[in-house]
Amino acid sequence: QVQLVESGGGLVQAGGSLRLSCAASGQTFSNYYMGWFRQAAGKEREFVASIRWITRTTNYADSVKGRFTISRDNAKNTVFLQMNSLQPEDTAVYYCATRTEWQQKYEYWGQGTQVTVSS
Repeated sequence: QVQLVESGGGLVQAGGSLRLSCAASGQTFSNYYMGWFRQAAGKEREFVASIRWITRTTNYADSVKGRFTISRDNAKNTVFLQMNSLQPEDTAVYYCATRTEWQQKYEYWGQGTQVTVSS
């Protein structure tokens, strides 16, 4: 059974940085995509970034391009989201998720970690 555990959320001032981690277990992830999503209060969940495990190919939402970086550590089965120049509108619960390369939807989700950016 795939398990995803996020960590690294917290409270930061605008302009600051945070690094989120997602520890993955229960599978060999070489044929998987790993993604980060977020959901702000009262809003729908939205895509933030993704990485194809085997090639490290990345994709970002326009709202975070140039500020966020997704990466992975193969030895630790961990995906990271480095978030710089954080703004109050980045405040949300951030979720890690994974899917196989042939799935359309992300199948497995973590429990989420809260990121709060104060102005």
